[in-house]
Amino acid sequence: MVVHSHQSALNELFLVKASCKSRFMWVPEVDLTHPEAKTVIVKACQEFGLFKVVNYGVPLELMTHLENEALKFFMQSQCQKDKAGPPDPYGYGSKRIGTNGDLGWVEYLLLNTNPDVISPKTLQLFEQNPEVFRCAVEEYIGAVKKMCCEVLELMADGLEIEPRNVFSRMIRDERSDSCFRMNRYPACPELRVEALSGRNLIGFGEHTDPQIISVLRSNNTSGLQMCLRDGTWASIQPDHTSFFVNVGDLLQVMTNGSFKSVKHRVLANSSMSRLSMIYFGGPPLNEKIAPLPSLVSREEESLYRELTWREYKNAAYKSKLSDNRLSLFDKFADHSDKSPL
Repeated sequence: MVVHSHQSALNELFLVKASCKSRFMWVPEVDLTHPEAKTVIVKACQEFGLFKVVNYGVPLELMTHLENEALKFFMQSQCQKDKAGPPDPYGYGSKRIGTNGDLGWVEYLLLNTNPDVISPKTLQLFEQNPEVFRCAVEEYIGAVKKMCCEVLELMADGLEIEPRNVFSRMIRDERSDSCFRMNRYPACPELRVEALSGRNLIGFGEHTDPQIISVLRSNNTSGLQMCLRDGTWASIQPDHTSFFVNVGDLLQVMTNGSFKSVKHRVLANSSMSRLSMIYFGGPPLNEKIAPLPSLVSREEESLYRELTWREYKNAAYKSKLSDNRLSLFDKFADHSDKSPL
């Protein structure tokens, strides 16, 4: 009989069957300086739910600087990192994602971007690290937030809806409940992924992003995958010089299902670590979210009932990563077997 160590038993929880689509898929690219950027964005949101942004105005040096500072934090001893955790939900976390049993081969920092609601764990984090880390985080968030709002306003232009800030005003609101996440997926040499018969190592399990929009930047290590319409998974070519933008659940609601909140996941690597930084643009907690009347034609009905971001956020925290949270707010879904929120 083979006796597995605790670590080996835990590792089994991170393994999934390998996707048959290992090739890199094509992702729509949007040049924010191009006159047709708004048209490309709308088409990409409708067909993919994901696109890549170039010529975005965020200095590469700013991204590289924060990446280096984040790596300094993650390279500290586990004892030092644990002082900024466990997450509540903000702060440092490792392997456990949320409170509902989801696990991943990942360690992370989750920060609220609103200085008025900064958590004690976040304050602890900055107190134990050099001031340069805090400045790097704030400068990066400021630059990405500006780009995020520009993208959202181009969406409104492409959809021919007014006012132009119909989406971006929620991100700019001083009560915006946006957050920022830094994920590190350590290399796992003891689990040679390619040697495991038909299995992959999950870094972050399949999910959709609940907010309005997500803006991701990662190093040049692959791992990001998106779920295609036929249910198979396709890998996204890494590009550390670009940003990847995801449609979030709330944006799918506001566009009455025209834009697709894409399901995605991250696979860990056996030889290289992956570092990603994601800005999640969210509205104020009490913001009412519903399909925009101008995007619901006379022949259509609103697919989703009105909700607040607080209500949806609470539903997200009570669910597992892979759950279809939007179905809880779908007017035409059968809710008879759903537990109350």
